[in-house]
Amino acid sequence: MSTSGLLGAAQIRELAARLGIRPTKTWGQNFVIDANTVQRIVRVAGIGAEDVVVEVGPGLGSLTLALLPVARHVTVVEVDPVLAEALPETVDTVAPDLADRLDVVHADALRVEELPGEAPTALVANLPYNVSVPVVLSFLERFPTIERILVMVQLEVAERLAAAPGSKTYGVPSVKAAWYADVALAGNVSRSVFWPVPNVDSGLVSLTRREPPQTSATREQVFACVDAAFAQRRKTLRAALAPWAGSAQAAEDALVAAGIDPRTRGEQLDVHQFAAIASAHHAAARA
Repeated sequence: MSTSGLLGAAQIRELAARLGIRPTKTWGQNFVIDANTVQRIVRVAGIGAEDVVVEVGPGLGSLTLALLPVARHVTVVEVDPVLAEALPETVDTVAPDLADRLDVVHADALRVEELPGEAPTALVANLPYNVSVPVVLSFLERFPTIERILVMVQLEVAERLAAAPGSKTYGVPSVKAAWYADVALAGNVSRSVFWPVPNVDSGLVSLTRREPPQTSATREQVFACVDAAFAQRRKTLRAALAPWAGSAQAAEDALVAAGIDPRTRGEQLDVHQFAAIASAHHAAARA
């Protein structure tokens, strides 16, 4: 085991072999084997002594061991039972004086409704590619005390989350993330820092919570409007929103009331404009 308080490539492979762990595609497991990368993630996330951090998918503990010295507390959510059981032992061995700062929750992150201890202030994670967007959105929804998020995800996903209206990668994840937070790309990560080496590059994406758009519609109503707008990207909003609004005319009325040309397409609008459309439709439905 490492004496630096962090895990290197050799220690990670040795630990995996001892636990009988083979990274599985089912859970999107790619373990970070580069100590510089986990230290960079913690640095870019801006974690400090007052932060209560939640980490999703800690794996063998590379990022966890980088978070523990700088955060007040770290709660990890791990779906793999072997990894969930092994992590406290790893921390006891590598950083015994920090073991009391750790809580391990053995659960599927997408089903977690509450966490032990103090409310989290930050989410920092190397997220499995197959659940990255749902995890980010669900934690923003369920844990309003989370002020900052920094996640390492597939580069394409990072670009999609941070995309601006009008760009090719702009879509449903971009709009829904923008409901909760200011989103920005925070750097690229080489595929070589992972074991096994994935066939895609990764990116860091940063989310800083802010107030949602002002609207008389609920978040669910706005998100339903967003889903409808992007379900048929090539259509004008008048046509794409017809099923959501009840008819093409009702869609047009809501668009006009929100000050938007009905011939516009969904990828041209920001979250505030979607909130305005949902608000106009909601007002018309109540009238």
